[in-house]
Amino acid sequence: MAEGGRRLPHRHPGGDFTALVSLLALDVVLRADARGVPTPKPVTVRGAEQVARGAMAATGRARFPGVGLVGGAAGLVMARGGRLALVLEFTVTDGLISAIEVTAAPDRLARLEITVPDA
Repeated sequence: MAEGGRRLPHRHPGGDFTALVSLLALDVVLRADARGVPTPKPVTVRGAEQVARGAMAATGRARFPGVGLVGGAAGLVMARGGRLALVLEFTVTDGLISAIEVTAAPDRLARLEITVPDA
């Protein structure tokens, strides 16, 4: 969901909390369906530090993430056993990630248009 075809910033946080926060807009909003988080209900997280804390905590659960195009915009895709399991869609505004949509519910995943670049 990159705004105006913008790409994600080229910086990669690599597990560095401060670097991750630097990629996020101060008022970033993360929305995750109930299948995408370890809670029984969908979750909304607001603010760069809170979103970064959640992302750092989730890195241990991430399995085989890869870059993909989701609806034509940069995103992250994760698969288990060759089947799509989770997608992160990013909205970029003024060079910073302003929104993240985490989708793991099978019915929602089936509606996404995903392209994975050749390795």
